[in-house]
Amino acid sequence: MIIAKVVGTVVTTISHPAFKHRRLLVVQPLTLDPEDKGGDFIALDASQAGIGDTVLVLREGGGARQVLENKDAPVISVIVGIIDSVNIEA
Repeated sequence: MIIAKVVGTVVTTISHPAFKHRRLLVVQPLTLDPEDKGGDFIALDASQAGIGDTVLVLREGGGARQVLENKDAPVISVIVGIIDSVNIEA
């Protein structure tokens, strides 16, 4: 699982049936190093997240398919929650 910020949406005219009624969102991983932007990637939304939300992303295919309850879904990353706050104590 990783923490990420939703930075955009993906619009498709045709998509896989497993994506029906789900949005594809572009997320940017968050790290403790402000210089490390990481690589943005696409995640299937299962939590009604929107642009600007901080989210919890499950980035493992088997677990993502379990969340979707579809063992054949072509998915690796799925947003499983919206994060209200994060506390980091050193």
